[in-house]
Amino acid sequence: MTDRSPTTQSGSGAEEPIVLVIDDDESVRDAIGSLLHSVGLRFQTYNSAQSFLQAELPTAPSCLVLDIRMPGQSGLDLQSELVREEVHIPIIFITGHGDVPMAVKALKAGAVDFLAKPFRDQDLLDAVTAALDLASRQREDEKKLSDLRACFDALTERERQIMLRVTDGLMNKQIAHELGVTEITIKIHRSNVMRKMRAKTLPALVRMVEALGLRPG
Repeated sequence: MTDRSPTTQSGSGAEEPIVLVIDDDESVRDAIGSLLHSVGLRFQTYNSAQSFLQAELPTAPSCLVLDIRMPGQSGLDLQSELVREEVHIPIIFITGHGDVPMAVKALKAGAVDFLAKPFRDQDLLDAVTAALDLASRQREDEKKLSDLRACFDALTERERQIMLRVTDGLMNKQIAHELGVTEITIKIHRSNVMRKMRAKTLPALVRMVEALGLRPG
């Protein structure tokens, strides 16, 4: 059963950042919740990795404050599962039993910070601020990539063929010869590609092709 203390909100917007706290110690959850509330941050608490996994992830930018050692699934196990599932959420580990190898493993796997209990309130707040900033940047990057894919999906098959050849550095007449069409046809399709992809320059179009994974960067 999910253990959830009331979500504390600094605003009513669904996109307000939120901190997700996972710790099997109720006193720790309460203390962190009170700290986050004191600075106007929304938060949600869970008493185990399992209860977190059973809940629906928020749509707003978020980060995890995660105890590394808990009954059942550990914090490191949860981190590994999120990585496997390609769930990109910044993690701050907290622990009363951490050691250097454990911290190195967590940080190598992408954790934002690793704090040993007892930690200073300001250290946690600084880590949370950094993690939420990272989450917001990730959200912006995901939105840009989604918009870019939508533009690419709007291209015809011929326009995609021409886009790849143009970004390979081929001239219009070379592309025309390769595809068996006139040079004026290539010019028209090329203009359509630039317009649909919202690319103002050829270098910008090249970066878009790389971002879409159509060619290694």
